[in-house]
Amino acid sequence: MEDRPMTIVEHLEELRRRLLLAFAALGAGTAVGFIFVDRVLDYLIHMIGVERVVFFAPAEAVFTRIKVALFIGVFIGLPVILYQLWAFVAVGLTQTERRAVTLLLPPSMVLFVLGAAFGLFVIMPIGLRVLLSYQTETLQPMLAIGPTLSFVIAFILAFGFVFQIPMVVLFLARVGLVTPASLAATRRYAIVAIVVLAAVLTPGTDVVSQLLMAVPTYALYEASIWIARLVAPKPHAGAEPALE
Repeated sequence: MEDRPMTIVEHLEELRRRLLLAFAALGAGTAVGFIFVDRVLDYLIHMIGVERVVFFAPAEAVFTRIKVALFIGVFIGLPVILYQLWAFVAVGLTQTERRAVTLLLPPSMVLFVLGAAFGLFVIMPIGLRVLLSYQTETLQPMLAIGPTLSFVIAFILAFGFVFQIPMVVLFLARVGLVTPASLAATRRYAIVAIVVLAAVLTPGTDVVSQLLMAVPTYALYEASIWIARLVAPKPHAGAEPALE
């Protein structure tokens, strides 16, 4: 990658070119997403466990399809979009920083997709089944597609970001900002922080959704302690052992 100095005009031209390529990838992904919109909506409705959902505004069904296609397009175009962002930012980084980001970015993307898939295919069906189980003969659900889709998307994105915890811990442990001992010692505070995080990230205010978010997040925190033990810098031979 070229390291020559660039003028402001050259930076703006480079930014324009990268943005055009990113939007082209998003547009192409969204076009592909329109092919699968009806299948995705049918799957979501089937997953919820109701025969049908409704829409209340004349244009809500159209905008729902656009939203789903755009959401699919983001995932399809994500590699190209992130590469264009990386190519623009990388010119201002040192060789060491580039190497670090190059090593961390691919597994981070994989974890984000795994987290989103875990939230959609594993946690979401359980959560919706539990929430809808509170219906009675006189209290029946009539779900609108707009709020329901927003709930599902927010849940998926929340799990995608939560699955970044091991990467954050890996980076902090590698540079020596955290240690396995400090992570283990602050476990009780981490539990409180995870509960608060779950309350903020979950789209609903019900306890069930928050628990479904908090339990996997704590499991990731425990996994992060083991990751920190693997990547944390080893003390020098002459250094005194740290007090537990």
